[in-house]
Amino acid sequence: MAAEEVNKPPTLPPYPQMILSAIEALNETNGSNKTSISKYIESKYGQLPPGHTTLLAHHLNRMKETGELVFWKNNYLKHDPNAPPRRGRGRPPKPKNLLAQAKFLAPARPRGRPPKDPNAPPKPVKPKVATGSGKPRGRPRKMAKPSGGISGSTTTTVTAKATGRGRGRPPKVKPPLTEVSVQL
Repeated sequence: MAAEEVNKPPTLPPYPQMILSAIEALNETNGSNKTSISKYIESKYGQLPPGHTTLLAHHLNRMKETGELVFWKNNYLKHDPNAPPRRGRGRPPKPKNLLAQAKFLAPARPRGRPPKDPNAPPKPVKPKVATGSGKPRGRPRKMAKPSGGISGSTTTTVTAKATGRGRGRPPKVKPPLTEVSVQL
């Protein structure tokens, strides 16, 4: 039994306690960063578990979320209850006065276009004023192809076929099939 007690490494205090002692011992004005805290713990306690950096980061984040430490400009400081709250860059937030806001808030309007009033009188129709020459504006409509009754259209199609040149790409010419005679 005596041999087991000699070979045992000394027990480490909990990580939050080691972190707080490191920040107090380093006593830097703007706080201590993660690497300086880690180096101090390694130098003081010697044998640390293999996942020391992960454990340190986990406990630093947890202490930051619970309010034991303040994270400011990549450094960790002990929380001082008398210190004014630090704020980040940019414009400070406006103070919220909930009582003043409650008085002036109107009921929320529904989204979308409001429905038309069924009892409202219809709007008067404005008479259209005819201006100009009486021709409709814009490009004239395309004329439909006549189906046979007009003589002018048949002559144009006949002349197009007579010259051999229709509109568009000419059709592919297929070579004539030759019959092969087999002698018996």
